Amino acid sequence: MGAAFDAGGVREAVREYALSLPEAREEFPWGGSVAKVNKKIFVFLGPDEGEGPLRFTLKLTDDDVHADALAVPGAEPAGYGLGKSGWVTVPFGEGIPPLEVLCEWIEDSYRAVAPKRLAAHLDAPRPQ
Repeated sequence: MGAAFDAGGVREAVREYALSLPEAREEFPWGGSVAKVNKKIFVFLGPDEGEGPLRFTLKLTDDDVHADALAVPGAEPAGYGLGKSGWVTVPFGEGIPPLEVLCEWIEDSYRAVAPKRLAAHLDAPRPQ
């Protein structure tokens, strides 16, 4: 038998990556955590473990990536009309893609809302 899936650990790794992006910051509206850049949310991280279902919501602009996210078990277009604009809610559970893929999704969402000058930092060479 394999190790139990650690949804809280995956959520924390996604949170850390989101907050590592240029000028990203965390805020806590509506009883949950969000990552923002330039006053715009690029990922809803939801409540902490034990305070509700662990899931995250992000804006995916690439049609193939959007379809891949919706293929995750339990994933769905975001509520409150956000789904019409490409927002997808993905549960942190069995069947979720590897962290590398989740980070690519976070970056896509960041690029969708960040000013071009900040998004350009993601394309600059990174120190080895």
